[in-house]
Amino acid sequence: MNKIDLQNRRAVVTGGAQGIGRAIAERFLASGASVCLWDRDEPLVRKTASTLASIGNVEVVVMDVTDLDSVRNAVRKTQDALGGIDLLICNAGIAGPSGKLWEYPPEEWQKVIDIDLTGVFNCLHVVTPLMIEQDYGRIVNVASVAGKDGNPNAGPYSAAKAGVIALTKSLGKELAEYDIAVNCITPAAAKTQIFEQMSEEHIQYMLSKIPRNRFLKVEEAASMVAWLCSAENSFTTGGVFDLSGGRSTY
Repeated sequence: MNKIDLQNRRAVVTGGAQGIGRAIAERFLASGASVCLWDRDEPLVRKTASTLASIGNVEVVVMDVTDLDSVRNAVRKTQDALGGIDLLICNAGIAGPSGKLWEYPPEEWQKVIDIDLTGVFNCLHVVTPLMIEQDYGRIVNVASVAGKDGNPNAGPYSAAKAGVIALTKSLGKELAEYDIAVNCITPAAAKTQIFEQMSEEHIQYMLSKIPRNRFLKVEEAASMVAWLCSAENSFTTGGVFDLSGGRSTY
């Protein structure tokens, strides 16, 4: 593992209890950062924090990214615990059920959009002013290759992740005069608990589209995110970084 210097940085990882979020938190801790895990699953996030505590300083805030007041409260608690926020990883998300758009339950559509897109907006809306004030920050939003390609039977998820890509590009331009980098990653599917929300048919469809003929490892995503959050990444902003195993063609 290459050593990425995140010494003394203060990081927030949403959806940090498991999957890609947990892997990012672990990589950050190994790189010298303090990490606050934001998650709504209190038993799981506290268990994760307990496991990761041997690597470095881990804090926990139980919160809901879809609730703006909850995000504001999480920021206050994080500032009290870490003294500030230098790095923000907007990772919390759900896949939602698989299904044709015309058969998709509207309440499930709203749930996916609320968590996967509005949740990202809420976190960016509250944390960005803090980074502007200190003239430093690194933001990585976790989008998906589905946001580029549009996966069949995953219309709401694809739409939300396309929105995250566009939001990243817009905010990157808005913050270009500051030492704040805003980028996103577009991973192919990784074998995490999000698979439990998908049909086997949809899982096999995603695998069939990956030229490397395997799913992404969460450690591979964490590696890219760690560099994007380093001070070395001082020029690139508004970028979309592919983790599709050769699937994406643009």
